[in-house]
Amino acid sequence: MSRPQPRSSTSHDHTPVNPSGLRQSHTAASYASLADAGKRRDSIPISPSSPNPQPDEEGVPPFSLAGPSSAFHNVEPTETTSLLSDGFDREHAHDGPCNHGTFSPRPMSPADSLAADSGLLSGSESDGSLPAIDGMLSAEARRKRRSWKKQLASKMKTKKMSTSSALAKRHGVKGSTMMYLSYYLPVMIWAREYSWSYFKGDFVAALTVAGMYVPMALSLADNLAHVPAINGLYSFVFNPLMYALLGSCPAMIVGPEAAGSLLVGTVIKNSVDLGRGGDNDAVLQATICGVVAGMAGAMVFIAGIARLGFIDGVLSRPFLRGFISAIGVVIVVDQLVPELGLNRVLAQNPGVGHGSSVDKLRFIFGNLDKVHGLTFAIAGSSFAVIMVCREIKRRLQPRYPGVAYIPDRFIVVVISAFLAYYFDWEHAGVQVLGKVESASGHLFTFRWPFRPAHMPYIRDAMGTSFLIALLGFFESSVAAKSIGGSDAFSTQLSPNRELVALGAANLVGACFMSLPAFGGYGRSKLNKSTGGKSPMASILLSMFTLITIMFLLPHLYYLPKPVLSSLISVVAWSLIEECPHDISFFLRIHAWQELGLMFIILLSTIFYSLTLGMAIGVGLSLLQVIRHSTRPRIQILGRIPGTNRFENAEANPDRLEFIEGCLIVKIPEPLTFANTGELKARLRRMELYGTSQAHPALPRLRREDSNRNIVFDIHGVTSLDGSGTQVLEEIVQSYRQRGVRIFFSRVPARDTPVWESLQRSGIVDLAGGESHFVDDVHEALKLTEVEEAGRAGEE
Repeated sequence: MSRPQPRSSTSHDHTPVNPSGLRQSHTAASYASLADAGKRRDSIPISPSSPNPQPDEEGVPPFSLAGPSSAFHNVEPTETTSLLSDGFDREHAHDGPCNHGTFSPRPMSPADSLAADSGLLSGSESDGSLPAIDGMLSAEARRKRRSWKKQLASKMKTKKMSTSSALAKRHGVKGSTMMYLSYYLPVMIWAREYSWSYFKGDFVAALTVAGMYVPMALSLADNLAHVPAINGLYSFVFNPLMYALLGSCPAMIVGPEAAGSLLVGTVIKNSVDLGRGGDNDAVLQATICGVVAGMAGAMVFIAGIARLGFIDGVLSRPFLRGFISAIGVVIVVDQLVPELGLNRVLAQNPGVGHGSSVDKLRFIFGNLDKVHGLTFAIAGSSFAVIMVCREIKRRLQPRYPGVAYIPDRFIVVVISAFLAYYFDWEHAGVQVLGKVESASGHLFTFRWPFRPAHMPYIRDAMGTSFLIALLGFFESSVAAKSIGGSDAFSTQLSPNRELVALGAANLVGACFMSLPAFGGYGRSKLNKSTGGKSPMASILLSMFTLITIMFLLPHLYYLPKPVLSSLISVVAWSLIEECPHDISFFLRIHAWQELGLMFIILLSTIFYSLTLGMAIGVGLSLLQVIRHSTRPRIQILGRIPGTNRFENAEANPDRLEFIEGCLIVKIPEPLTFANTGELKARLRRMELYGTSQAHPALPRLRREDSNRNIVFDIHGVTSLDGSGTQVLEEIVQSYRQRGVRIFFSRVPARDTPVWESLQRSGIVDLAGGESHFVDDVHEALKLTEVEEAGRAGEE
């Protein structure tokens, strides 16, 4: 079999006789070869009397012990003349011209200067003592003792840090430990760059957010999570403070969310159903709340350490929309019971309270005659006032930004509490918040959530905590990307640092049994629109909440529970209101699969339970991800007539031409264990039918001799793991055993891990050597013609 000879480098008329040294490129390999040449030169004995040393066997001239040449001063400059040819004149070692080259002998240094500089000549050699050497050894020992920290740091450096250090050195940037540490502790950046001119805006923003969302925290804890109301306030004390120190989005406000609070309530209800406690066991409720928050925080924190910031893309948009809308429906149904004043009736039917939304709707319609009128009036009027104010602010804010400062929810809460106290609504049958206190009887009680005694709760809450972490990080990621960074500070958004910050915040809050807290778009947008520019707003929010816990808890006694329920219903409405838009969009683009996923999650959550809807949604989303990642995306290529360009033949079968006896297959992605499982089957289908879309029940449509040559375009194979390499080797071996010639085009460079895997696995030799690995498809087709012509000549 004849193979094409490599193209020889021929000379051309336009080639300069003396090429410019400026056009020569240098690579790491060339530097290494120069170093090797230098070693070979050092090993050759040099005779000082030899004026013209002869080159060694490999053609490398030996070093000459001559000084810097001065002959260039008398020579006309040419293209090969150095830009700095002898720019620094030195004294010659001897009289006359000194043209021995770069490594010429230097003038002898005076002995006294040598002794003064190094101390080598101090002392007498005849004494047998060498104090200079002793001094050198002690200096070396001190140097080693000083450099152990540098050696340890060099071992801990990652490839990215080494590259960063090289870039910093190249551009004159002084890289220091504090520079890298400030990246992971953003407080070191914004605290240094903070200006007191920002304080007024941060103060007003924190006060506005506290006035609107501190009552919401009480409501989420009491009505959704079924924990003491003070545990909701803890989420605004510890979590924003920790996020201000570690978070990378200055304007984001961390706090409890409706979805996470509802999921905490499901874990508590499940524990009660398992007989671990009663509905009124405040200590059990607070303990489980701390365990769930701690597990969610630990999962998020570990994900940040492991650099898993990409996980916000694991859950599909239809799953998130369907699940969040389902949570909104569940919240609305749950809040109808206290808004209608049916709590006392519900207490007589304990199974309904832990049932599905359909069970609760059936209970509500069956007890409409027992609705408490005053309670319903208070809840309905509060809901209407808040919704009207919300719509007015939405319409007026573009023209009058100052309306964002109006704390409408705080005003509703204060007025309702005053009316409840003034008209004594508690004796009229309206439920009020009552005494706000912690389950332990102390304002702040430290309790490590991962005690061995908490293992039953940890097992029960494992799946729910994972979903809380995933949903919380997703919402925080959306909020951070929507709000963006701050122009006032040089901090950069990083999903991995966000995971670490949110995880650390929830771990600290969990030690005080707070609700899980993550970034919220509504809170963060309100903070930024009312003047918040820095994390100082989060610190001030923590201080305001702490003041509330220390001094204002007695004044919350008369806060009506129907008002708290109406606040949550407003949040539930905001979760549902975007669902119709998404449904209409998916209908318009005929995305039936996404619509089906949304409705499956929605119906399973409403008719059965939140846990089932969560499990189905996560399972189906992961199956979609796995299905997408395991399907190989190989293509058969055809040539555009009259050109040497190739395109996907399955996308344009009518306007492309196929090469007789050749099958050109493009692999546009890395080959890993995930996507090589079906690679053989899909290649076989292309051989039989010329497309991967044909049904395997069809008989063979392509002749056997149509696949005499197979060209693999592997430009997209940027990585190749062990499983992918093994499958590719089996494919090549199978083709070679059948007498099929194999060619690879657009192969990665020879110094890449992909090429090393191809070479070590034997694929290069199986395919026919490196001559079968070419730069493009057109060159591979020429090789097929040459080899077929050679075989025909032999026959």
